[in-house]
Amino acid sequence: MDTQIKSRDRVAAHGEVFTNPREVNAMLDLVKPETERLDSRFLEPACGDGNFLIEILRRKLAICENRVRSKQYTQLQYEENAVLAISSIYGIELLPDNAEACRQRLLDCFTEQYRNLFKSKCKETCIEARYILSKNIILGDALTYKRVDGSGEWIHICEWSPVGDGKFNRRDYEFSYLIGEYESDGLFSDIPAFTYAPVHFLKINAKTYGEQ
Repeated sequence: MDTQIKSRDRVAAHGEVFTNPREVNAMLDLVKPETERLDSRFLEPACGDGNFLIEILRRKLAICENRVRSKQYTQLQYEENAVLAISSIYGIELLPDNAEACRQRLLDCFTEQYRNLFKSKCKETCIEARYILSKNIILGDALTYKRVDGSGEWIHICEWSPVGDGKFNRRDYEFSYLIGEYESDGLFSDIPAFTYAPVHFLKINAKTYGEQ
């Protein structure tokens, strides 16, 4: 079975072809040091169901796991840095089933390692990384800069930045600025569309941001 396509109709309609893991890893090896930096951000503007993003996350989480096993990280340090790793990964996808599959794959990867390491000591609030994924994996069209979820809104990208004491800043930027559609001094250098007060990483969820 060809794992690079789901159907010929999807290829014809959307040009959908998935990259095999061998090619994904060969390409990521070209920027290997960046894939192993927990705070290094990656954006895939046509992410499909996450073949590139899942490998980036695996590499970052492997760093976190090694630091736990070598006693460099406590559980709390692991949790904060694993959240940092997952918050650094972004994707934009045109097709709803792919976007949802991408979010789920990333969450499963995150939670599987977390539970294997800490078992009954896991915190459900840490597993709320699903909220970050709901923001970072966006149902949208990277060519028009707009969401395709029926809202017609511009795509916004959330910047998550640790500021100490386990807290993260969140600032939302218009995607069009980040890719240089307008004059800019660099990634996340323009005035954000929205800013939020710092939040502890274990409290990053929809309720905290007034979405429930």
